[in-house]
Amino acid sequence: MADRRKKTVRKAAPRKVGSRLSLEAAQDKRGDGASPAKVVHEAGLRERTDAHAPDARSGESPPASQGLGPRGGVRPAEGSRMNKRSRKGGGGRPGWMQHVREYLLLLLGSLVVAVSFNIFLGPNQVASGGVTGISVIVEKLFGIEPAFTQWALNIPLFLLGTLLLGRQFGAKTLVGSIVLPLFVLLTKDLPSMTDNVLLASIYGGIGIGAGLGLVFRGRASTGGMDLAAQMLHRYTGISLGLCVALLDGLIILTAGVFLSPEKAMYALIGLFVTTKTINIVQLGLSYSKVAFIISEAEEEIREGILYELDRGLTKLQATGGYTGESKRVLMVVVSQTEVSRLKELVRRIDPGAFVILSDTNEVLGEGFKLTGSSLSP
Repeated sequence: MADRRKKTVRKAAPRKVGSRLSLEAAQDKRGDGASPAKVVHEAGLRERTDAHAPDARSGESPPASQGLGPRGGVRPAEGSRMNKRSRKGGGGRPGWMQHVREYLLLLLGSLVVAVSFNIFLGPNQVASGGVTGISVIVEKLFGIEPAFTQWALNIPLFLLGTLLLGRQFGAKTLVGSIVLPLFVLLTKDLPSMTDNVLLASIYGGIGIGAGLGLVFRGRASTGGMDLAAQMLHRYTGISLGLCVALLDGLIILTAGVFLSPEKAMYALIGLFVTTKTINIVQLGLSYSKVAFIISEAEEEIREGILYELDRGLTKLQATGGYTGESKRVLMVVVSQTEVSRLKELVRRIDPGAFVILSDTNEVLGEGFKLTGSSLSP
């Protein structure tokens, strides 16, 4: 009876985490024949479990940053980026603010395209490709408002693209297909800015390119010939870029037949300017330089880049084409203003180093361009 009371008291006594009492309790549970290693292992597991269990007196858990994950890893701290993403349930999917921003860019870009069309290209009959170019030709031949022609082409092309290619275009493409002709109709009474066809082609191309660039930054499309090019690419195997060029070229050639060869040449200028402007809007005007450096003194150059230029770099493994020897290539991205400093640093350390410098339009990451908590589009 005394032995049973003694054991009961012993089991009911509070266990001191990590102390000899934990080890004794494990021994009492498993018996004298238990392996010491197993006993110590169980005591250690109990200690870790108790250390992260809710406090019996307050009912509160320890700080999340100190907790263990389901596989023994560190649980993300409260308020951390990983924890926020898990609470959102989207794994980094864009939120409603991002969607609002994209739709605003779509609407603004469509408005810029419509205004540029009505004050530059339309009045001067410059059919620089796309559905807008077709609408210029149709207006000249049949007197139909360009907006109606654009609706008559955009909506069937969207439906046909959805039928043949699947629902990959999304709601924004449908909105763009409807809104752009609407803006063209609403701004049709704006006065023409110039009667000079060359100026109209250049500035109209800039306006159309700027508007389409904004639409593309909103991850959207205005539909039209882009959808036709994707369908042609799907069923002919021709590259997408060549499909776009073929369709735009066909429209410009048609303008040369029904308008005039001179207007077709102006339209080609407008198309070229549009393409370049889209690239500028999407990639920006700031060009950085990427440098590849091959040198026997690569360690000294590495330290100079890190501590004098204050730039990060990457080591690439390469093999000499002639010698077959293994070499290290240093890759570093610098701004335009740092190019001369980089060349001077390499020249000072190793005058015989082999350096390749090339332009890069856009660099995303630490020390360069970031927007919010995610990379720019």
